[in-house]
Amino acid sequence: MPDILDLLGGDIDDNAVSRLVFECLISGIDDARVVSLMNLIGWRGNFQCFALGGTPAQSATDTFNQIGSAVRDFGGSHAVFGMYGNFAMACVQLEAAVSPEIVCTASLPAFAESDAVYLSPVREGVTGASRAVRETLFSLQAAPSLTNPSRPLRADELLPERALLGDDVAREELYQNVYLVLHGESEDDPSYITVSTFLKHGGSLEATAKELNVHPNTVRYRLKKAAETTGWDANDPRDAFVLNTAIALGRMRAARA
Repeated sequence: MPDILDLLGGDIDDNAVSRLVFECLISGIDDARVVSLMNLIGWRGNFQCFALGGTPAQSATDTFNQIGSAVRDFGGSHAVFGMYGNFAMACVQLEAAVSPEIVCTASLPAFAESDAVYLSPVREGVTGASRAVRETLFSLQAAPSLTNPSRPLRADELLPERALLGDDVAREELYQNVYLVLHGESEDDPSYITVSTFLKHGGSLEATAKELNVHPNTVRYRLKKAAETTGWDANDPRDAFVLNTAIALGRMRAARA
């Protein structure tokens, strides 16, 4: 790969640098060269940021202008914009009164009402900026799988779909925060075997209790505890999909170890 700075072709105005920064972030490039590029446009130190995106209501330029105006209205001055397919996205630095909710609310009219809008959590540094932009892209790509997506979509709402699309961040979150949490810190923790057996039997308490040789009330208690520790309830169809995906990913990962 040629040096990133060579791609500027001698053009080092802020707009050119910003466009290149976006291309790096969306491609998962977050090394020292990108840090240097972001320094050129004022993104210095261990900054905090967030990303948002969706389909433009009119044009990409109009969407970028509205987001930029919202950022400036609340005292900010640092935002990087870019297009990927039909999606207009922005990565915005937290500063002054700028926050994800405030900027997103002010910018919603810039996005098509018929399509999803995604708002990332706050991330940190260049690596966090790349993660925020990429999860925005994967979430927008996955959004059609939901019949009634919230507006804006949030990080955990599309974890299994993002994993299916190849989002390594989503896969890692499912593995670390669901699969490993189900296993617990002790080998005697029954959460994993209970949840996986319950899901295998299509949510049948009786079949689960019979296979595990416990009372159905014991299964209920264990499922309740697992929901409290993971944040996902095996009795809920949507949550069950998340749990099934996390368990499948964890099993495949364990088999490769």
